[in-house]
Amino acid sequence: MEIKKLICINCPMGCPLTVEMEESKVIRVSGNTCKRGEDYARREVTAPARTVATTVKVVNGKAGRVSVKTREDIPKEKVLACVKALKDVQMEAPVCIGDLVAADIAGTGVDVVATGNVGEL
Repeated sequence: MEIKKLICINCPMGCPLTVEMEESKVIRVSGNTCKRGEDYARREVTAPARTVATTVKVVNGKAGRVSVKTREDIPKEKVLACVKALKDVQMEAPVCIGDLVAADIAGTGVDVVATGNVGEL
């Protein structure tokens, strides 16, 4: 039996989780104080995923950058590829919350959207 120790990141409580696994299958999760902790632990040991938040350049805008994020979690191993793909992305002002920044980022099937507004100069 394999034992993995995690700290839950779903809320500020930061519960220390213990995941018991057998042949890549989760047998038991303990240490969580809520169902979200158990769900997080099961996902984290079988298919870890993250939301990516960063900024991209804005051309002709009142601000030089706008905040962006993935519309949903992407596989953890694709995070660096996502950030690298966004490195040279530029948007033309105006930019509004929800505007599409990049479709299917790094082949994940997940879009990146603006999370801020930037008006024109």
